[in-house]
Amino acid sequence: MLQMLNLEIITPRRLLVNEEVEMVEARGELGEFGILPGHIKFLTTIEIGEIRYVKDGKTRHIFTGGGFGEVVDDKVTLLLDTAEFAEEIDVERAKETAKWAESSLKEISFDSAEYLMLELALYRAIMRISVASKKL
Repeated sequence: MLQMLNLEIITPRRLLVNEEVEMVEARGELGEFGILPGHIKFLTTIEIGEIRYVKDGKTRHIFTGGGFGEVVDDKVTLLLDTAEFAEEIDVERAKETAKWAESSLKEISFDSAEYLMLELALYRAIMRISVASKKL
C-alpha cells in the first residue's frame, strides 16, 4: 500500500482541504519545496503563489495569498491567509485587478508605500490567473 500524507489547508474562512495525498509542493521563503511521506519535521513560510498536491495520481492546483506550513509525522498543515482551488478563481476579476494595478503603477512615485501595495496586488492577480489556467 502506498504511504500517504494527511494534508490540511486552513484559511480564516474555511477548511479547504483535509485529505490523504501522495505529495505536496509549495513555495517558501527559500524557494520551492516538495513534501513526500517520511519527510523530516519542517516549519516554513508559504509565499504568495501556487500550492500543488497529488491525490490518486491527479494534481490539484491552489492559489494562496501566503501563510505558514508545518510538517510533523506525515501530517502537512498549511495555515493560509487566503486559498482557492484553480476552478474557483474568477479570472475576469483577476484580469481587471491586474489591469488596474498596472495603470495605477504608472501614475505614482516608485518610492511611495502605495507603489509596493500596487506591485503586490499585480503579482497576486498574475498568480491567480496562472493558477486558474491549470484547472482540472
